[in-house]
Amino acid sequence: MNTGNAASALPSGGTPSPVDWGVAASTAQRLIRSGPSVPREEAEAAVRELRVLSRAAEQHVREVTGLGQDLPLLDGQVVDRRGWVQAACEGLSVLTENALPSSLPRPLAAVVSGTSGVQAGMVLAYLSTRVLGQYDPFGGEGGRLVLVAPNIVAAQRAMDVPATDFSMWVCLHESTHRLQFTAVPWLRGYFSEQVGNLLSAVDDSAIGAANRIPDMVRAAKDRLRGISSADASPVALIELIQSPEQRAVLDRLIALSTLLEGHADHVMDAVGPAVVPSVVTLRNRFSARRKGGGLLDRVLRAVLGVEAKVRQYAEGAAFTGHVVDAAGMAGFNHVWDRPETLPTRAEIADPDLWLRRVLG
Repeated sequence: MNTGNAASALPSGGTPSPVDWGVAASTAQRLIRSGPSVPREEAEAAVRELRVLSRAAEQHVREVTGLGQDLPLLDGQVVDRRGWVQAACEGLSVLTENALPSSLPRPLAAVVSGTSGVQAGMVLAYLSTRVLGQYDPFGGEGGRLVLVAPNIVAAQRAMDVPATDFSMWVCLHESTHRLQFTAVPWLRGYFSEQVGNLLSAVDDSAIGAANRIPDMVRAAKDRLRGISSADASPVALIELIQSPEQRAVLDRLIALSTLLEGHADHVMDAVGPAVVPSVVTLRNRFSARRKGGGLLDRVLRAVLGVEAKVRQYAEGAAFTGHVVDAAGMAGFNHVWDRPETLPTRAEIADPDLWLRRVLG
């Protein structure tokens, strides 16, 4: 199912990125599996419908959230798996540009970024078969909402749900992400700054890691004694090798990501059966799909952090639902006032902490 690719050029110039995204894109393109077999007329109809629904979905999201009422309504960009990889690499290139540790000599930096590019390409090839849609605030001139048509069709067939309902449901989620960044003017810069802070400290973390090995071993033992294997996550392992400063930045990024994903999940259900008649069935079957897959698939998801991301949806949706129930959507929208009103990781887990701190 070929829907056309995104532009092929990747941003370049300045200090090398931690990842050579050109290498990542070419590696992923060689490894991508083809999508489902769909008759040409059916594929073209699915693409046309996704473009229409992406615009209609954002209008519904605005009505539920109260965000972005005066912004222009834009179509989503419908792509195939190759198009998603190219778009993802373009956005990630902008996000990570000039983030390579300055202490690395330029020849070594090129080797590091090239090696990372191959590894990133392998990850992107795997994810290209799973991602249904994505809003990238760093793609294009003003952000880019992409919908991966073959994956949406494949998921809809696998779950045996109404095609139009499912396409609208996916569009609702991604349109919520677009509004989060377009209706909250400081959010894009804040996110970029936090990612830059995390990446710029990579060399300091690597140098200090050897000195922290005894502490890391003790922390790992304590963590394994205190949690079950079902609760363990790749994020937890990453935290063990980070400096306190990096951990603080990662905490902010995890809290923000959990909020964004959970808010989008809440909204896509809150729009309700008037817009998506089979919303209850969709939620039940989609939640089961997120947990499913064969052994190899589950291992890959755990290694890549996909399992941790699934937990983020549930935790963020629970936070959003609790706050909306307690203070209404207008009260919840105070999370977008400024960076200081974003919830912390502790507040995501206990929304009443956020309610008391921000709303009094």
